[in-house]
Amino acid sequence: MAGPPYVTDDPEPVEYRHWEVYLASQHSRENKIWSGTAPHVEVNYGAIPNLQLHLIAPFSYVLPEEGTDQYGYGDTEVGAKYRFIQETDVIPQVGTFLILETPTGSHQRKLGSGHLQTFLPLWLQKSFGPWTSYGGGGYWINPGEGNRNWWFMGWQAQRKMLPNLYLGGEIFHSTPKEDGGSSETQFNLGLQFDVSEKHHLLFSAGRGIQGPNRAQIYVAYQLTFGPDSK
Repeated sequence: MAGPPYVTDDPEPVEYRHWEVYLASQHSRENKIWSGTAPHVEVNYGAIPNLQLHLIAPFSYVLPEEGTDQYGYGDTEVGAKYRFIQETDVIPQVGTFLILETPTGSHQRKLGSGHLQTFLPLWLQKSFGPWTSYGGGGYWINPGEGNRNWWFMGWQAQRKMLPNLYLGGEIFHSTPKEDGGSSETQFNLGLQFDVSEKHHLLFSAGRGIQGPNRAQIYVAYQLTFGPDSK
């Protein structure tokens, strides 16, 4: 996952010296196999102005209709998001979000890729009254026998419906990730509900339009905190 509860990410880093902590779970149905995380913990920290540090520590599972179920620690994700253009009335904010997927999960048990994967993206975001929209894409470096480097592209739009409720949707596309693989196009509808200033609930669900994906679901509790404006 990128910009929870969506797969498409944004260029806006966590505010300086503030934290975002997610307890989340995501699930995907593909080729008669359910896979995902149950749960994963995501932590984002505003290390300096316009720079966010990022970590995801997942417990992953694979549930095939035929074969052996697997559950254990998956691949650890680390990254850094940097915004280098600020948003104005005319210009969108622009940033990048370097992601490293480190091979800490068991490749033999299908809980990890077995190789270091790197994502090099560019993201843009613009707000218009109650609307916010962001998107972009980037290049995944995906080494390993039978694997391919691949492109990801996505766009999202959401609207503030109430002071504490946001509804949105996204569509995203990826090129083949392995030899003999197919391109994939998917969509999600999502919401964010702010229980309070610090506590938030997030949810999204969707499916594939092109490719083998039949369903995907994401649900999370988010805690945000940091020093006050003083």
